[in-house]
Amino acid sequence: MGPGSILAGRGLIAYVQGLVFGVLLLAGGIGWAEEAASSEASFGMPDLNGYIEAALLANGEIHAAEENWRAAVQRAEQAGAPPDPRFSYGYYVTPVETRVGPQRHRFALAQTFPWFGRLSLKERQAVLEAEAVRIRIEEAQANVIRRVKDAYFEYAYAGRAIAVARGNIELLRYLERVTEDRYKAGLSSYAQFLRIQVELARLEDRLRSLEDLLLPLQARLNAAMSRPSTDPLPLPDEIPILIADRTDAEIAAALAEGNPELRALQIRAEAASTGADFARKGFFPDVTLGLEFIQTDKARVGNPDRNGDDPLVATVSFNIPLWFDARKAAVEEARSRAASLKRQNTGAYDRLSAALQLALFKYRDAGRRISLFRNSLLPKAEQGMAATLDAFQTGGQSVLDLIDAERTLLEFQLSYLRAVADQGQYLAEMESLLGQEIPCRVQGAPVHLPGLERAKDGDGQPAGSVR
Repeated sequence: MGPGSILAGRGLIAYVQGLVFGVLLLAGGIGWAEEAASSEASFGMPDLNGYIEAALLANGEIHAAEENWRAAVQRAEQAGAPPDPRFSYGYYVTPVETRVGPQRHRFALAQTFPWFGRLSLKERQAVLEAEAVRIRIEEAQANVIRRVKDAYFEYAYAGRAIAVARGNIELLRYLERVTEDRYKAGLSSYAQFLRIQVELARLEDRLRSLEDLLLPLQARLNAAMSRPSTDPLPLPDEIPILIADRTDAEIAAALAEGNPELRALQIRAEAASTGADFARKGFFPDVTLGLEFIQTDKARVGNPDRNGDDPLVATVSFNIPLWFDARKAAVEEARSRAASLKRQNTGAYDRLSAALQLALFKYRDAGRRISLFRNSLLPKAEQGMAATLDAFQTGGQSVLDLIDAERTLLEFQLSYLRAVADQGQYLAEMESLLGQEIPCRVQGAPVHLPGLERAKDGDGQPAGSVR
């Protein structure tokens, strides 16, 4: 091998090693590159924050849930109101002759009072049902936030994967030129040159697939924000590594208290129990108090005592709760409904707990894969690429070995990016199940990602809620 070939080989190694290092940085950084990326610790996600804000403001499901809640609040306002007073009027077609004169007109006013405590129980049941409807707003918000985060991390993955693929294509194109020069100089076979071209075409096809995927992923993210599917969205510069600041036990314990579905079922069961108490009050009568006024003319003959005086009559009446079977059935209906809701709550907890455990496993598994690729596989793949280049320079390795090393490095880079995106998506799934944000760190720095708390005011109620 002549001096020119040796110099060309050394230039190849320096150039390719620079490309490999640059592509690794595009992949999000690995363990030995963290110190060089000191700004990574303060990384935030302003794009994601803004997307969540926009989705919470524009989503139709959230607005529909809010309207349902307002309607339920108005039903609760009505439930505590007593029955309207009843006014009645009677005209004596044939006047009733009395000693003090004939009676011409009769006026009556009556008010019904439900049995003691019945109105308050009815109002409490309606208030609890309104609270269960309000919690559906939080459930809708949690689902929207999850869809935004899931779409965002997938969109970010595609963007970073495209950057990595382009870097590897640049690497292969350089190797193609070098191999072509070596073939022309008789230092390499034509088959090796063709193999580089085949590998380059395969990677270019993969790049086109990733670029074509951007449009549907952009549409998916826009749909989560209730925006037109064709609205342009910038590709995120990074995929953050999110590290939860909660233990597995703390996350599991937060399910029963935070999950909107479970909380709504609990409150609906309490409302049904209150309904059973209300139905029991049906065994007691409602009392009606009234006043009657009878307009009386002067006596037609003589001038009797209290001539023409208008009598005033106080009345009291009550209904007779005679049909006990019907009232007993109403009580049993409410009790059965409460028991059904409690069983639904138990079943939902088991289902959601299993889903949370699976999401937690996937989140931890993604973190394990991140650590594996960042601290072990990617550095070794880069070292293997460098060693293969050294051997290729001296003729100890063929171009096929270079392609294999490049392919291994590419797959590790994409797998690393996939693990980082998966971790963010599984964290979003856990937050959706818990109905609350999980405090987390980005590469050791605390970060606040918008969760359900952003959609609430200071005391935990939806902004504008009626207390």
